[in-house]
Amino acid sequence: MPNDQHASAEREGHGEAKRTDHALVSASSGPEGDSSVAPVRSGATLEGVLRTNARLQEEVRRHALACAAAAHELGTPLAVVAGYIELLLTEKPGPLSARQRQILADSEASCGRLQRFIQDFLTLGALEAGKLTMRFEMADLTDCLSEVCDVWLTRFQAKGVALYYPVDHRMEPFPFDYPKMQHVVSNLLENALKFTLTGGSVWLTVEPHAGDRRVGQAHRASEERADTQVGADAVRLTVADTGPGISPEYHQEIFDDFFKLPQPDSEPGGMGLGLAIVRRLVQAHGGKTWVESEPGSGSKFSVVLPLKPV
Repeated sequence: MPNDQHASAEREGHGEAKRTDHALVSASSGPEGDSSVAPVRSGATLEGVLRTNARLQEEVRRHALACAAAAHELGTPLAVVAGYIELLLTEKPGPLSARQRQILADSEASCGRLQRFIQDFLTLGALEAGKLTMRFEMADLTDCLSEVCDVWLTRFQAKGVALYYPVDHRMEPFPFDYPKMQHVVSNLLENALKFTLTGGSVWLTVEPHAGDRRVGQAHRASEERADTQVGADAVRLTVADTGPGISPEYHQEIFDDFFKLPQPDSEPGGMGLGLAIVRRLVQAHGGKTWVESEPGSGSKFSVVLPLKPV
């Protein structure tokens, strides 16, 4: 299990624009270091900033919807291609050479990656349009996660990364959106696999969680709780890896739409949507997510879901 002693940060989504009656000032340094100060009308400046912010938010929303529409159009033909690849791999149309089988296997992996991109875009579009429907049904989260692990196990083995999922028998069924939680865990596992080198390991755990913390409070790594099914009001899911770790300055930004960590060109890329989708789907469950990590010490992503939907 990766070291759990990491700096932690929890997502905060609240902020206020505060208005002041005092004049704003702007300072600029001259060629000799002198500063000149010019008063600016605070009311006009604030109103302009708010209008610009609203316009930019609307543009981002429209772009997200456009991407979702394009992704929807790509989904059907891509599914057809994936279906033909799967059929060819069965060798029912005819035998395959080792080289042909490898080419088809690579193509299948690429199709799978594109299908996950499309699913993220469709989910983002539904979220931006306010059309995401949550279906809470009584289910076993351990079964839900086992299915996800079965799908990802082959990819972990292909890269030489160990995937561990110890089952906690204290877990009991509770209402949650089964497909959307599988989407959450798939994105977390994909992120962990992407940044974990060959020979590394990823741990997926889920356990009852009591004494839920408020959104916005910092999580102290030294704080420990005796979580038991009796008295638990939530469940805590974690995905921990032995990757390079994340600098504390990015602990909040990594959950923003289209944000990507600075990395060498040789490192794996992405659209910067995976963790943003995780955050939004978890919030739709009434839960929260955060990361504990330091450079060189791996990362641990945590999700807390209430036992009763909010």
